[in-house]
Formats: sequence, structure tokens, C-alpha cells
Amino acid sequence: MAGRVTSPCVGLCSTTVGDRVCRGCQRLDGEIRDWPALAGEERERRMAELDALRAAVAGRHLVVLDAEALEAQLHRHRIRFRAEQPPLSRAVELLRVGRGRIRDLSRYGLAPRQPLDAAALHARISTELMAAAEARRHAAVPLS
Repeated sequence: MAGRVTSPCVGLCSTTVGDRVCRGCQRLDGEIRDWPALAGEERERRMAELDALRAAVAGRHLVVLDAEALEAQLHRHRIRFRAEQPPLSRAVELLRVGRGRIRDLSRYGLAPRQPLDAAALHARISTELMAAAEARRHAAVPLS
């Protein structure tokens, strides 16, 4: 029996509604389509790149004060994450799921760099992630 294919999918695939870049995981539509056929090393490399992108963008807006508290809250709210996923990448998922309910980020081991609530942080981070993913898509499109 084949093992499960590890994926950065967060269950919010906007490519099914016509987006060329997924709003959930920031992969290109072709990457999503071809993901199961990629070698394990290539999938791991790509997930590390996506984590680094998320950590860089989130790090402009958030500080992780307590990675253990963040992980405990992810477990508590049943938010999927990978063991090797950096805390700031995990924080992106927390904000995606809890942006309307989180009142005190410090309870989640996080602190905003600007005085913004969870919903505003999520909006800024999502906008920047999509801009970076779109730039990557345009760079990957061969010129005719």
C-alpha cells in the first residue's frame, strides 16, 4: 500500500474556482496538479520554500513569543500543521482559521509588530503572500 503524499494543502484550494495561485497554500495551479508525481525530495524542497515564504511575510507582522503555546493552540483548535513547519508558517494557518475569533494573540504565543487585530493581520499577510506567489507565477511563465 502506498504511503500518504505529504502536501502543504490547507483545504482551501482556490484553484478550483479559477485562481492560478492557490490562496490557501500559495502553490501554482500546475504545481498542485503535478504534486503527487513529484519525487519526495522535490516535494520537501518546495514545502520548505513555501514555509520560508510564509515565515518571511508573517515575520514582518508578527513575533513568536512562545512556540509551545502556539503549538498547543493549534492542537486545541485542530488546525493541521507539520512537525517541521516553522512557527511563523504555523501562525499563518492559525490566523487563517481563527482570525474572527482571536482577541488576544499573546494567548497563542504571538505578538503583532503593529497594533492590529487578528483579522487585519491575516488580511495583510494574505495579501502579501498572494503578491509574492503571483510574482513567482509570472517569473515561471516562459516568454513567447
